[in-house]
Amino acid sequence: MEKIERYRSYIQELLTEHAKPFKSEGEAQTELVFDLQRDHYQVVNTGWENRRPQYGCLLHLSIRQDKIWIHHDGTEIGIANELVEKGVPKSDTALRAVMGNG
Repeated sequence: MEKIERYRSYIQELLTEHAKPFKSEGEAQTELVFDLQRDHYQVVNTGWENRRPQYGCLLHLSIRQDKIWIHHDGTEIGIANELVEKGVPKSDTALRAVMGNG
């Protein structure tokens, strides 16, 4: 259980850092979505810009079966690389979606 608590902390820290650069001056904003009971974590951009609705998922991760599942990674550096830098073994990450910036 200590490992899972550590993984939760790493995910929350990294997603919080990724949410910072995307703050907007307009009505669009970046939101952190942490479902702590079910271990789902997201960074989403939402709101309005130029009178048009905006929504996009930057990062979506979850913890299942003692592994970190990466459902979507819209970063350039790659959240899996950042997790490994924190000390998460590559064998404890599972990629579930097409990666890339976007």
